[in-house]
Amino acid sequence: MSRTILFQTRRRLLAPALSLVLLSAGFLAPTLSHADSYKTATGDPSGLYRIDPDHTSVTFTVGHAGVATAVGRFDKVSGHYLLSKDKTDVDIKIAANSIDTNHAMRDKDLRGPDFLDAKTFPTLRFVSHSYKKTGKKTGILTGKLTLHGKTRTVRLKIHEVGAGLVSALPKPWGGYLSGYDAEGTIKRSDFGVTTYPGMIGDTIHLYISVEGIRTNN
Repeated sequence: MSRTILFQTRRRLLAPALSLVLLSAGFLAPTLSHADSYKTATGDPSGLYRIDPDHTSVTFTVGHAGVATAVGRFDKVSGHYLLSKDKTDVDIKIAANSIDTNHAMRDKDLRGPDFLDAKTFPTLRFVSHSYKKTGKKTGILTGKLTLHGKTRTVRLKIHEVGAGLVSALPKPWGGYLSGYDAEGTIKRSDFGVTTYPGMIGDTIHLYISVEGIRTNN
């Protein structure tokens, strides 16, 4: 089956009207404005955190055929982040072959050489180099995103969701936890992914919700 058929209008993820409803209701992806109020930390949240893949999500949206919004996610995420008074370091790795748009044939195509080329470039990676607070709960995280063998600077809007000791959860989830929501945009053409420019939008909106478990309790 050709890729044109895979992306034909009748198989798009969402009809235009439904997309508008879901976007306005906030169901397509978490936005910073929808995050819960920041929970006052129990003690000092500084430390090294292992990203909990079971409570972390990486989702994205992209325009389809000029009439709708397609939604996808990555199912395998790992990494860590360091919080301290002096700096914030983040290192996130995403398995390219874990892309999931709820359509098996399309996902196979997206993993292939015309898009992510997951066999050649198996990992998407974001490594931060600066964090600037813009408010009590917000900031801008700047770093390098490597995708499809190309590395570009990306800026993410950050919202601090919460931090504190959570003893009700069993291992390996419990302990001192912290969580953040991030939002940003990239252009796929900046990373050398240009297939179907008239069918698939160039701008990709990223939504990342991270929960970490402090490793030095």
